Amino acid sequence: MHPFLQDFRYALRMLRKTPGLSAVIVLSLGIGIGANSAVFSIVDALLLRPLPYPQPERLAAVWLHSPGLGIFRDWPSPGQYIDIRNENHSFEEISISRLTSFTLTGFDRPERIDGMRTTSVLFHLLGARPLVGRLLLPEEDKPGKAAVAVLSYRLWNRLFSGDPHIVGKTITLDGTPFAVAGVLRSDFLLNSEVMPAEGLMDKMDIFLPLPLSAEFLGRRGDENYNLMARLKPGVSVRQAQADIDIIAGRIREKDKRDRTYGMTVVGLLDQVVGDVRRALLVLLGSVTLVLLSACANVANLLLTRAAGREKEVAIRTALGAGWQRLVRQLLTESILLAVMGGAAGLLIAQWSLHLVHAINPGNIPRLEEIGINGTVLLFTFGDRNPIRPGPGVARHRLRGLLVVSELALSLVLLVGAGLLIRSFVRLQKVPPGFTTDHVLSLRLVTNGPKYREGKAVAQFYQEAGDRVVHLPGVVAQGLVSVLPLTGEVSWGGIDVEGFTPAPGQELQVDQRVASTDYFRTMEIPLVKGRFFSDRDTSDAPPVAIIEERFARRFWPNDNPVGKHVWFDVKKPITIVGVVGAVKQYGLDAEGKIAVYFPHLQGPDRGMYLVARTSSDPAGLAGAITREIHALDPDVPVYAIRTLQERLYDSLARQRFASTMLGAFAAFALLLAAVGVYGVMSYLVSQSTHDIGLRVALGAQRGNILALVVRQGMLLAAIGIGAGLIGAAALTRVMASLLFGVGATDGLTFGSVALILAAVAFAATAIPARRATNVDPMVALREE
Repeated sequence: MHPFLQDFRYALRMLRKTPGLSAVIVLSLGIGIGANSAVFSIVDALLLRPLPYPQPERLAAVWLHSPGLGIFRDWPSPGQYIDIRNENHSFEEISISRLTSFTLTGFDRPERIDGMRTTSVLFHLLGARPLVGRLLLPEEDKPGKAAVAVLSYRLWNRLFSGDPHIVGKTITLDGTPFAVAGVLRSDFLLNSEVMPAEGLMDKMDIFLPLPLSAEFLGRRGDENYNLMARLKPGVSVRQAQADIDIIAGRIREKDKRDRTYGMTVVGLLDQVVGDVRRALLVLLGSVTLVLLSACANVANLLLTRAAGREKEVAIRTALGAGWQRLVRQLLTESILLAVMGGAAGLLIAQWSLHLVHAINPGNIPRLEEIGINGTVLLFTFGDRNPIRPGPGVARHRLRGLLVVSELALSLVLLVGAGLLIRSFVRLQKVPPGFTTDHVLSLRLVTNGPKYREGKAVAQFYQEAGDRVVHLPGVVAQGLVSVLPLTGEVSWGGIDVEGFTPAPGQELQVDQRVASTDYFRTMEIPLVKGRFFSDRDTSDAPPVAIIEERFARRFWPNDNPVGKHVWFDVKKPITIVGVVGAVKQYGLDAEGKIAVYFPHLQGPDRGMYLVARTSSDPAGLAGAITREIHALDPDVPVYAIRTLQERLYDSLARQRFASTMLGAFAAFALLLAAVGVYGVMSYLVSQSTHDIGLRVALGAQRGNILALVVRQGMLLAAIGIGAGLIGAAALTRVMASLLFGVGATDGLTFGSVALILAAVAFAATAIPARRATNVDPMVALREE
């Protein structure tokens, strides 16, 4: 028989001889390899892999900000675009786009299509190529050209069945005909991660020209556009930022903007990753600690295994085996363990990434690009050589050091997980300002020639509301332009009676349009005054409702009802009510102060309809959709979700981070418990003679138990102490991920230390109890 095959068969026999120990080693390796491979693959896809565009490191976006107004990212206007295009020295080319949704008709039912109006430069920036036909042309950036559209590959396949003769055919968007100019290749991707939208959008499927007329470029307050640019060769984002700062200063003076007004240049990859970077780095650090803990555990178990085979090695040496033969045998066993651990790690990594895709937490960009990375897997697999036992004293110290390390790493992870879990629990207890139970929400858009007049829009929504509220099971219904927890924004400037902004300041508030029964449907409380009524029509004096934070800011000691706000000083708007504040952008965000205007006085084409029901709201979605299409079959109905689902989704990021870190902490705790148990079991087995001698000399069971437990708990105390110091230093990087909990929260630190001490005690008590059952006669006779 070949020597290597003989070594392999012998290695299998030795592993079967100690199945428990072998299983723990393989599981430890599997957890370490699998968790690291999964997280490293995510990090590689998000932070290291370039975007699928030509020279993506030179692509950047330009945003507005006014921190003094609570605006940290805002969309620029056409007037600001032309200033940047004409005055910058950093950009090779720059595009302007307006993301919007269109209603595509001519099919069995209206289709809501996400898309944009954009200049032809955008396709050049992103390296787009047509599969059929052509893309937008530079001459189509000018007014007066024919109405054309470019389709995405996905839309072309889904609605037009991949028609190769689609070019030149006419489609109808918002009641206007457009000729199809071309279809993009399947590898072109443009979504809301690359180009964020103000509303609910995902992937862009249709592209229309954006004519740059003199009137259009003169709009300085229409801040609803995305700017994307390519940096000149050799120009960094920092250099471009310095250039843009000068331009922003000129605009601030020219337009008399808030003194904190400015512009930010953001690299495109940084824009895609966004604030996920911090959470990813925390998870990366956490999974690295798991890997270290797994390595320490495996090393400890291999030391224990090697020490238990000293007699075997001595006998084989006495029978003539050379050191090369022994090393080869031990190496074969270690490689076999490593391969089995790697296979287990691969399964765990695949399962973990499948779980990430399945739960889709909503906080991971480029999710479809994430998969097992072979290079990372090989790196994490590493090289696991056998650990050769050294002198006895050194070996005991090494085992103790490994256990201490495992406990310290486990405590750091447990503290991090505890902080995130406590933060998540507190966040869930924050009242949103409205009731989410039994409420269905959906989005409607009235486009087309028939809705060009505001009265037609108001009449449609009035009739739609009347139809819905009379459905069996519907208790109340209402309409609002921007629904809480959807991520949509709608803010702007307004003047307030008795308030004059200081020089260099301006006032920006959230502005929403709501129907008569919206507040009752959402159960938003009335604080003062009244709700809107059916008398608040376009023929009546203009009115508004403000939220209580608005009232506290401007009239803390006065009744705001009867006061005025206005956009035009000649047309004051009377405040008729004050309602409770709602968490518009998430339970952890304060948002801006808000003002509501009645829908009948200023109809908005796009509205959310909310219906409170007496039973399961999801079951009424079909009936509500049928009623709306019976009124107008060309009105798209989409974004159908219950408020409970929207609230659940709004917490996805925090839930995902706390779940992942909690799982890593549980793995590390399990590994630490196994490590403590393994070391103490080994010490008991090696101390059988000493324990038997003590019992023979009169030692009681309690004395033996205390002796073993004291040894184990001493290691635990050192590990917990080191872990507390490490956790106090490392958890500070998590401060931005926490809500209502400090990074050095004493309750969390104390609770975790007690839990870890209890686990260590349990892992020590089992071998300690076994030590009390040592028969002194048997122990002395065996020795």
